[in-house]
Amino acid sequence: MTPTREELLLRLDAPARSWLDDALAEATAAHDADNVAAAPWELRFAAAGRHCGPATDTVDAVRTLLLQEAGAGLATLTRLYQRGTAAERRAVLLALPHRVTGPGALPLVEDALRTNDTRLVAAAVGPYAAAHLDPHAWRHAVLKCLFTGVPVDAVAGLAARAHGDTELARMLADFAAERTAAGRPVPADLHHALTLTGEES
Repeated sequence: MTPTREELLLRLDAPARSWLDDALAEATAAHDADNVAAAPWELRFAAAGRHCGPATDTVDAVRTLLLQEAGAGLATLTRLYQRGTAAERRAVLLALPHRVTGPGALPLVEDALRTNDTRLVAAAVGPYAAAHLDPHAWRHAVLKCLFTGVPVDAVAGLAARAHGDTELARMLADFAAERTAAGRPVPADLHHALTLTGEES
């Protein structure tokens, strides 16, 4: 759960709290301005790691709060993702369930799933992906987690979507067979995911 502003301020030292107050004021002033041109608060979004670090979850929370206060829509989120560092992209992905109601941000999720950056992959398989990825893409997202070493527990809604999914079970069994044939270990998480399908013999 994303911390409230008050909870977040308690985590920060005095200089960081002052910086965040100023950043949130800028974001609030730009609320609903989902324009093509970058707004001043977006520089604060990029700089959050320098001012509110080093804890990753705290910086993620700061960036999520900035997006909320700015009322960031799809155009802004897309711009921040495309121009951002891996850490900034992760924050955008984590914010998607709170900022985008339809499937319009799926290209950002799909882009993250094409990388081998475990931070991005883990963020991409959150609640937004659970709600909007089609079955084919979702199954491949599960396999991507296994391939990159991201715990399948990061996959939001895994148990519900995996249950009774015979195609996912087949893909998992094939992946396990390929690993075994190549003399490579089968990830323990694969057996967990296969069990959730109800198809493991």
